[in-house]
Amino acid sequence: MGVYLIILFVCPLLAFLVGGIPFGVILTAARGIDIRSVASGNIGATNVARALGRKWGICCFGLDVLKGAVPTAAMGVLLARWGLNASCVGFLAWALVGSAAVLGHVFPVYLKFRGGKGVATSTGVALAVWPFYTLPALVALLAWLVVTLASRTVSAGSLVACLAFLISYLAGFWIFDQPRWIIPPWSLQSQWPLLIAACLLPVLIIIRHRANITRLLRGQEHRIGR
Repeated sequence: MGVYLIILFVCPLLAFLVGGIPFGVILTAARGIDIRSVASGNIGATNVARALGRKWGICCFGLDVLKGAVPTAAMGVLLARWGLNASCVGFLAWALVGSAAVLGHVFPVYLKFRGGKGVATSTGVALAVWPFYTLPALVALLAWLVVTLASRTVSAGSLVACLAFLISYLAGFWIFDQPRWIIPPWSLQSQWPLLIAACLLPVLIIIRHRANITRLLRGQEHRIGR
C-alpha cells in the first residue's frame, strides 16, 4: 500500500510542483523583464526568444523539457526498482506523473495557475517514457522541425507535432505487437493509461493554441525571422 501511495499520489504531486517552475519568468526577470508583458504574454520559450533573443529561448526550452523529463524518468527508475515497470499500475503511475508535470507547466501554482502551452514539457515527458512515447516523440520532433522551417511559424509546427505524436504512438500497437530488437511488445491491455494520456495531452496543447490557430487562419501568426 505504501508503494502505491508514493507512485500514484506523492510522485504526481511532486511532478506537478516541478512542472510548474516558471523558467521563462525566472530567466526574463533576471534581465529585468516581465515576460508576461511581452508580445503574447506567454511564459514559454518562443516568447522568451522574442524578449531576450534566440539563445535564451533555446535555454528556456531546454529547461522546460527537463522539468518534464526528470520527474518522468525518475518515475521509470522507481517502477523498475519495484518491479512495476511492465504492469498496468506502472503505466498508470507513469501517465499520472507525466501528465502532472505538463499540467504543472500549463497551470503553475506559483503564477496563480496561468502558465504556458505545454509543448516543451510534453516533449520532455515523451522522451522519458522509453520506448512507448520516446519513438513517437522523435517522429513528432521531426515533424515539428519540417513544418516550422517550411511555414516559419512555431505554432504550426507544434500543432502538427501533436498529431504526429498521437498517430505514430497508435501505429506502435501495430508495428510492435511483437518484440522488435530492443523494443518490448506494446499491449493495449496494460498500456491503456499511456494511451489515454497520449490522447488527452495533445488535445490540451491544441486548446492552449486556440489563439494561435485563429491567427494562423487569418494569416497573422508571428513568423520566425520577421
